[in-house]
Amino acid sequence: MTYDSDHDERAFYGRRKGKALRDGQSLLIEETLPRLRLPEGEIADLKALFPQPVEAVRLEIGFGGGEHLLMRMRESPQIGFIGVEPFINGMAKFLAVAEREGLTNIRVWDDDAALLLPRFPAGSLDAIDLLYPDPWPKRRQRKRRFVSEHTLGLFARALKAGGRFRFASDIDDYVGWTLTRLLASPDFDWTDERAEDWRRPYPGWIRTRYEAKAVREGRVSSYLTALRRAS
Repeated sequence: MTYDSDHDERAFYGRRKGKALRDGQSLLIEETLPRLRLPEGEIADLKALFPQPVEAVRLEIGFGGGEHLLMRMRESPQIGFIGVEPFINGMAKFLAVAEREGLTNIRVWDDDAALLLPRFPAGSLDAIDLLYPDPWPKRRQRKRRFVSEHTLGLFARALKAGGRFRFASDIDDYVGWTLTRLLASPDFDWTDERAEDWRRPYPGWIRTRYEAKAVREGRVSSYLTALRRAS
């Protein structure tokens, strides 16, 4: 998922479709996705979106096959999760597991996260995870990266004071790009103090298939953490 940071108009560059869905996956997209998809328009109360009371709401942007998001949902049933993934094949895989395991602390969005965030109440999110986003490594492509001054502003608006933002990537240039913008932001404090802090995976981390590929190819991941400053 990416964002054209040079313009206010949205320009979505990520893939939406891959190989053809199997019959069971198509049924999930036709029936389960509409039931779990967030409503259109402004949302007054994120916690009210879930079928059971939740203590807080967390957002994961671009969850891929859903390995990390599913693990967090299992370990924290008292938390409501919102998962964003426009790639239909990834969404279908995720929905299959969530349905099979009967996980109910989830709502999803299959479109652009940067268009969704302004619809949330201010200060309504406990945490945002952006894990291994599309790096767009070529110089002419970098404006497509999801992290920008604009999207950090959207994050800051949606997060409560003290709310957590996590960013993980195996592309050093994108890590530096993100850190530069975090350090320049008036809304966030970078919490890592030593190299060990950002080289060590987050507590309870599960290695995704993408990260396993990065390790096989010799790339080293970084795991940044920042907190939303109090106004």
